[in-house]
Amino acid sequence: MVVKQALRKSANSHGPLPPALASRNAALDILSLVLDRNRPLDEAVDAALGRGEMDPRDRAFARLLATTTIRRLGQIDNALSRLIEAKLPLKPEALMNLLRLGAAQLMFLETPPHAAVATAVDLAQVVGLGRGKGMANAVLRRLSREGAAILADQDTVRLNIPDWLRRRWVHAYGEEAVAAMAAQHLAEPPLDLTLRPGESVAAWAEVLEATVFPTGTLRRPVGGRIESLPGFTEGKWWVQDAAAALPVLLFGDLRGKTVFDLCAAPGGKTMQLAAGGATVTAVDRSASRIEIVRKNLERLALSATLITADALAWKPAEGVLADLVLLDAPCTATGTTRRHPDIPLTKTPQDLIQLTRLQGELLERATRLVRPGGILVYCTCSLEPEEGEQQIARLLASHPEMARRPVGAEEIGGLNEAITKDGDLRTLPCYWGEQGGMDGFFAARLVRNDRFENSPI
Repeated sequence: MVVKQALRKSANSHGPLPPALASRNAALDILSLVLDRNRPLDEAVDAALGRGEMDPRDRAFARLLATTTIRRLGQIDNALSRLIEAKLPLKPEALMNLLRLGAAQLMFLETPPHAAVATAVDLAQVVGLGRGKGMANAVLRRLSREGAAILADQDTVRLNIPDWLRRRWVHAYGEEAVAAMAAQHLAEPPLDLTLRPGESVAAWAEVLEATVFPTGTLRRPVGGRIESLPGFTEGKWWVQDAAAALPVLLFGDLRGKTVFDLCAAPGGKTMQLAAGGATVTAVDRSASRIEIVRKNLERLALSATLITADALAWKPAEGVLADLVLLDAPCTATGTTRRHPDIPLTKTPQDLIQLTRLQGELLERATRLVRPGGILVYCTCSLEPEEGEQQIARLLASHPEMARRPVGAEEIGGLNEAITKDGDLRTLPCYWGEQGGMDGFFAARLVRNDRFENSPI
């Protein structure tokens, strides 16, 4: 009754919605941007929550609700399809999204049924879906009674991963691994931090209440504002998934080395390189993303030369080649699904074809930027072999001056299972699964044979 009175008052006065509806309305906006307009989740969250004032707890709930709905979309749609017996009224996409949010609360967030149903009905009125109020009420009430039985009957792997991706992953990694990856995709991932070299790992682990991984990554449960954590303002660490921190380790000692960091933004690896003592030139085509790198470097009191340019067209100073080249190539990012659950919903087979072509061109370019005897590390945060192993096989077949230098387990914290039969690095989201998993990454280390002349830049 209190909510309905507040709703009527805000509707009449055009004032702010009560918190219970404001947070759900924001979640509805996020869902619409991702599912109906194909916007990235992070961008949609910024758009929906970046305007106006909302209590931090309500903001957190809005994000949790939208993210949970996206993570579990296959299960939610399957459940709703069993219960919706009539054609959706006007604005079916909007009403379906509203039903999805209600279902997420009932099935996965343990929201009291009366609250999930009542707020969905009230929100329908607010957003112009009044004709759908009756359906929302009936479907969600029924789901509150039958949801447990529906959940017990669902195959989460098949429902939550699009068929085209699931088939590819099963072919590449097997049913058991895909099931384990799918389980990681359903959980909110922990927060991984990389410390500046020279900082005490043990001391900061205690201060941050974090677990120390063999690679030096600190991991703590997600929650709260990152900017409020000890050491953020002082630049003692930066946020970086445990797997994302591995490719730079393949360079070994960075002190005194010159590095070209191609497709560098958002800059986690740039910071690793600079903090390790390298002279870094970071190149990225996005001016806004380069600005993010600049701000992070500034917070950490690190330096690098930042260049806004397309890596395919950029040329260093006349005759200058790098000791080390890092190419963190644009990719489908399917390995980051646990952190970006919208990825499987927004990527398509056509995206894979286009990105694979671009990666091949970038790799060709990168080979011309490393000096004879120097090292090129190629990496992607994709689970697709075309964006990893197959790229390297194709490059080595056409470039006799490039040779693979196999990765040793001791270089990556003893993570033996992440080393492929060819000696490359391949992490899966299910690795370190009991500790919260990691992103799926591929990385290969190549050395340029000093018997060959460099091709013209």
